[in-house]
Amino acid sequence: MEAMSPLERVLRGVALALVVVFFMFPIVWIFLMSFQTNETILRIPPSIVFTPTLDNYAALITGKLQTAAGTLDIAFMRNLGNSVFLSVVSVAVALALGVPAAYAFARHKFRGSEDIAFTLLSFRFAPPLLVLLPLTQYFQWLGLSNTYFGLIWVYQLICLPLILWIVRGYFEDISADVEYAYRIAGHSWFSTFRKIALPLAGPGIAAAGLLAFIFAWNNFVFALVLASADKQPVTVGALAFVTASGIQYGQIAAAIVLSITPTLALALYAQRYLVEGLSLGAVKG
Repeated sequence: MEAMSPLERVLRGVALALVVVFFMFPIVWIFLMSFQTNETILRIPPSIVFTPTLDNYAALITGKLQTAAGTLDIAFMRNLGNSVFLSVVSVAVALALGVPAAYAFARHKFRGSEDIAFTLLSFRFAPPLLVLLPLTQYFQWLGLSNTYFGLIWVYQLICLPLILWIVRGYFEDISADVEYAYRIAGHSWFSTFRKIALPLAGPGIAAAGLLAFIFAWNNFVFALVLASADKQPVTVGALAFVTASGIQYGQIAAAIVLSITPTLALALYAQRYLVEGLSLGAVKG
């Protein structure tokens, strides 16, 4: 590998800085907006010099939104708790079901296995609006409308196919000879799966779980139609800031900051597993 000249290093640094600024600017601007009032946000021309305020965050935490029309009650913190609960439980259920299924599809080829796997994956292809009407009718018939159980069930359309197909690829990249040697020693297939396959595919499972959590956290349509306000996640709860007296931009910005904090913290904590999982199997031989 040839060493770069000083000019090339400078140009590379400038290019990287421009890329970082391009992608980080919206996030930084939203963060600054969360400490401003509507009047400050809407002034022309905009400015990064302002007197910061914590009123937006106070309104979210206390549930009292001050508008020109009066005080409105909002349930943002409850919506945030709903998002955490629904996403964590949905991913846990998808991992409990999807990881063993992925191992079965990777290690045991049977008639129709590819068709079954593709059918499960096709749930991710279908737009939510395509299945929303029959789901609504089924949920009303089964009594699952406006229940956490119903939302966790429908979230499997998001999480389960994703985990199944991603983790299946990781299991296929692991040499089966190690498992065969362990089985020859007299161990059961479940012991082989638990003590050999799971640890080797651990980074891949963590990466798949993290991606499924992000997709579940960002879901909007299912929760909007199938649940009422007390069960809805934060993505739907943000609609409360569009009021008759106008759009509360400061509260929306503060809500965005609070809503991305859990996923950002989880991504930073699991970044090592994410990098290892996404690179697992990239080099073979």
